[in-house]
Amino acid sequence: MTAVRTSAETASGTAVLRLGTRASMLARTQSQTVADAITAATGTPVELVHITTDGDRSQAAIAQLGGTGVFVTALREALLAGEIDLAVHSYKDLPTAPAPGLILAAVPPREDPRDALVARDGLTLGELPPGSTVGTGAPRRVAQLRALGLGLDVVPIRGNVDTRLGRVAGSATGPGDLDAVVLARAGLSRLGRLAVITETLDPLQVLPAPAQGALAVECRTSDARTRELLGRLEDFRTRACALAERTTLGTLEAGCSAPVAAYAEVAEGEHGPELFLRASVTAIDGSDGVRGSLSSPLDDAAALGRRLAAELLDRGAAELMAVGR
Repeated sequence: MTAVRTSAETASGTAVLRLGTRASMLARTQSQTVADAITAATGTPVELVHITTDGDRSQAAIAQLGGTGVFVTALREALLAGEIDLAVHSYKDLPTAPAPGLILAAVPPREDPRDALVARDGLTLGELPPGSTVGTGAPRRVAQLRALGLGLDVVPIRGNVDTRLGRVAGSATGPGDLDAVVLARAGLSRLGRLAVITETLDPLQVLPAPAQGALAVECRTSDARTRELLGRLEDFRTRACALAERTTLGTLEAGCSAPVAAYAEVAEGEHGPELFLRASVTAIDGSDGVRGSLSSPLDDAAALGRRLAAELLDRGAAELMAVGR
């Protein structure tokens, strides 16, 4: 683990919050957004501390590295060691089990959680000819794209956003080797790259990952000052949606790299706001899948996720997750 301080304390001696972040452009952009929000809401200055994780060092597939938790461990270790005061994660990257000594102090408002297609010649998913190569880093997307039966050649890829986009657009060294890539729309939005999207995928086609588009801000459980400051960023509805989605994932006993999708939305019901939760499990080869949906009051998010997961398990979800392993 490598930590690099990017700024010093203010000349006035004001206590600066040290925010740990991965060094990728997307991670730094997300972290800076949270840092700016903290300062705007509380007047507290925030500095970024770059942390290098095992996931950043390796080009192996996420599943081979043990799931997307590889991006989280080094940040959590720096938090527990007191090297930083808070860390910002893509919420979907967090393991479902809680981390002793740490608390999820804030879930800010969510970006659009849908997946986005970036294809050559401005094509949509349905316009790509059979045999077109489509790259994605998520087994969930691989499984769902294959299940659409469009005859696409879906291949796993790694790399940052620009690396993935370059495999479609090409570069000065040559043309791209893929016809399209599928990425989280939220990441493209945060990087100001929405113009490259050729289609935002309807959740009826490709259901998002649990907590996709949401950020998770962690600090030490014992750090009362930081917990209070971060609490001002909290968006209750986003937390409820993410909790329902990730409880579904956790109840299925599936990791972040499993072909599990879940998406919760808040809608007005007869007795006030309600959560409407959809989830799916798809065999990695696209040969079969199960989907379901349930709704509940907003404050019943965890129970809603458990109920829907139980329904999917009753319909064979565990067997589907084992296909292709």
